[in-house]
Amino acid sequence: MRLMYQVTPALLACTCGLSFGLAACTSSEPGALDAQVGPPPVAEKRPKTITVHGDSRVDDYFWLKDKGDPHVMTYLKAEDAYADAVMKPTAAFQDALYNEMVGHIKETDDTVPYRRGDYFYYSRTIAGQQYPVYCRKHRSLIASEEILLDLNEMAKGQAFMALGSYQPNDDGTLLAFSTDHTGYRQYTLQVKNLKTGALLPDRIERVDSVAWASDNKTVFYVTEDAVTKRRDKFFRHAVATDKSDLIYAEPDELFDIDVARTRDGRIIALQIAAKTSTEVRYLPAAMPSAPLKIVVPRSADHEYDLEHRGDLFYIRTNKDAKNFRVVTAPADDPSEKNWKELIAHRPDVKIEGIDPFDNHLVLSEWENGLQQIEIMDFRTGTRRQVEFPEPVYAASLGQNFVFETATLRYNYQSLVSPSSVFDYDMNTRKATLMKETEVLGGFDKKNYVTERVFATAADGVKIPISLVYRHGVPHDGSAPLLLYGYGSYGVSIRPTFSSSRLPLLDRGMIYAIASIRGGGELGEPWRDAGRMMNKITTFTDFIASAEFLIAQRYTSSKGLVIQGGSAGGMLMGAATNMRPDLFKAVIAQVPFVDILNSMLDATLPLTTSEYVEWGNPNEKPAYDYMAKYSPYDNVKAQAYPAMLVKVSVNDSQVPYWEGAKLTAKIRALNTDRNPLLLKVNFGAGHGGASGRYDALKETAFNWAFALWQVGIAK
Repeated sequence: MRLMYQVTPALLACTCGLSFGLAACTSSEPGALDAQVGPPPVAEKRPKTITVHGDSRVDDYFWLKDKGDPHVMTYLKAEDAYADAVMKPTAAFQDALYNEMVGHIKETDDTVPYRRGDYFYYSRTIAGQQYPVYCRKHRSLIASEEILLDLNEMAKGQAFMALGSYQPNDDGTLLAFSTDHTGYRQYTLQVKNLKTGALLPDRIERVDSVAWASDNKTVFYVTEDAVTKRRDKFFRHAVATDKSDLIYAEPDELFDIDVARTRDGRIIALQIAAKTSTEVRYLPAAMPSAPLKIVVPRSADHEYDLEHRGDLFYIRTNKDAKNFRVVTAPADDPSEKNWKELIAHRPDVKIEGIDPFDNHLVLSEWENGLQQIEIMDFRTGTRRQVEFPEPVYAASLGQNFVFETATLRYNYQSLVSPSSVFDYDMNTRKATLMKETEVLGGFDKKNYVTERVFATAADGVKIPISLVYRHGVPHDGSAPLLLYGYGSYGVSIRPTFSSSRLPLLDRGMIYAIASIRGGGELGEPWRDAGRMMNKITTFTDFIASAEFLIAQRYTSSKGLVIQGGSAGGMLMGAATNMRPDLFKAVIAQVPFVDILNSMLDATLPLTTSEYVEWGNPNEKPAYDYMAKYSPYDNVKAQAYPAMLVKVSVNDSQVPYWEGAKLTAKIRALNTDRNPLLLKVNFGAGHGGASGRYDALKETAFNWAFALWQVGIAK
């Protein structure tokens, strides 16, 4: 039987003259491997030649994709055990970090109740229990509590528990909810009778989004394809029966579908969306058997969505408006010829969402890299932004299920201010604090500083960087710094508070977020500048951000740790291949790094729908460009920084083998002796552990690795 992992002669040629391989080499450098740790597992090479567009690539580790091969699991377990062995000297430190993080949270706590119909809904946590309990009270907050779902009970006997949909019907008698027990983001829909507490016989697999009709007995749902996980079918279901009618099936592999109900409750909207094009179909919520109608047929590069109020649709559209504008259209004929502009396009403001109330329209926006909430009064036509107290912050809408109200709920936080819930009177413009998350363990926000600085990219563009650090941290280059990045899909990384970040800050580490192109912080042009045939700009922006932080003496290359996950893991791999000398250590979580192979495999989840994000490598220009940056394909013989690569066996978004293959290839070609660890979660998916305490243990592992690498051990 062939060995799947072995020690190679190159590993034994250690300049330290020891016989343990690279793992045995020690030095005075922080983060060096312990001499007592044995050699790492080395994946066997099984060369596979892949030829596309006349270009032949040899993939030595293609076999790791075969989950059915028992040697794959043997190798993953060996890598995981090696990671634990290397990190064993930090075990007590990990425990201390974990205890600190737990000590900062109020373990028994509850959320601010929100009104929906005749009930106030909320969730609460209990000390020692992993998951929240979902509850409600009838009409009054002093009414007796009804427990709707106790995820702790539901998780018994399960390695993983995630709640997907959570939708009560209008009269509050039924609850449609979905759960995932593997981490593969494969949800099962069930319906609970809230009068009796009994589960109805309804049990539907692979369900994504859910919406109730207003008859309280019909539920609409979307299902995903069993292989590709593309959300492609839309059903109408009569509760407590086995009757589900297929209403719509989307044939185009670039498009996914989702169902939602407008804020006024009157319209069921089916959003059919690719990365750069959408189409909306709809029917009245009071007429669940009515046929779907189209608002505007899909067209290339036209994105829109809608809300409803009175006899009008409110449509957010990028037609002739790169950063979106808002138009209205009569509900009986919303075709484009009837559109009337309500909010004009503003090149420096991206309208990210619209939420109509009976007398107000709320706009969720991004301006100058920061979130804004703007409110229009329908009665007067005036518009005003909600004011926020800090220069760097995150603000977003909360749970707003009441249509006829002047009260808007929003959430506010910053890198130094814990998450808070406000109720805002849209008439008087007065904000009332409902709750600020309590941070225990002696936390005082006055001990910390947050600021925003700007790096300059190679083409002269300014890249925003948000920072937080403890007062007194030196700005002489000696401080360690963790730089986080993502930069894909137009996703904006908000400068939010995290109590689990405090152990880093309290040990003198600076935390920074680079708002690089490919993200959405500065609008759609910002996204496009780091997408498709501009993707490499994302990586060079990140490198420019790191160079700026070093030049400005926030840190040095010996103190710089970088972190990113999923598409941010691609960023980690690409930036490290390009400038391995710039970073002391890398944390790449569930990294999307095997770009060419994954995007050439149309059976994988997400592949086809992402042709308009990365490009379609079946087309030669896209293939050639992607080949320039695909992290796995660009690993070469050079000195790599210390790396912690984390994967999950049940990951549906980025399969485990991507990070495993990256690790194997770097291990074979790395000319340095820095630690290279592959940590495997065998019972979770893309987001890691589902329980809150388990998740903190995973974070403690990450922080122990990062701090170890910059010479902090307690």
